[in-house]
Amino acid sequence: MQFIKCLSFLLFFLTGFAVSAQNADSTSFEAQRMRVNKLIEDRKVKFGEYDLSLEKKSAIFGLFKSKDDMQRTIDILKNIVITDNNIFLETRRLISIKDDEKQKFQNLASEYDKQVSAYMGTINKLQKENEKLKKDIENLEGSDNSSNILLYIALAIIAVLSYLVYRNQKITKG
Repeated sequence: MQFIKCLSFLLFFLTGFAVSAQNADSTSFEAQRMRVNKLIEDRKVKFGEYDLSLEKKSAIFGLFKSKDDMQRTIDILKNIVITDNNIFLETRRLISIKDDEKQKFQNLASEYDKQVSAYMGTINKLQKENEKLKKDIENLEGSDNSSNILLYIALAIIAVLSYLVYRNQKITKG
């Protein structure tokens, strides 16, 4: 029963510790994830601008693209490429945070596993010691009974001998 109480207390303690550690890591992960999502939204907006610039024709009679139209399209494409590069960098950081978090939890799990194993070993050792002490108590109680029986037999012999001596003295006097 005590083993179950100790184990449940240990698991409750470890779970609380893991949740508090997870909150700090989750905050940085969420912030990074929001940065990536914002960059993706920015890319969508820039891509919409790119679509509009492809359709825009401001040259003679609106039939052709002017040099400025082409340059705007190229600049928008450059911005999209820069945004894509930023998305890749931030996504790599996001994956790195997640990998670090995963490694941290694996380390914590192995450490907790070692601690739990050590606690279980200690509990098993104490249970074996307890069983040994119970057997020693039973043996001592059993030996006390045999000592008591010998004492009762000795008292009975003394009583019988005393009676015989008393009787002998009575016969010799009388």
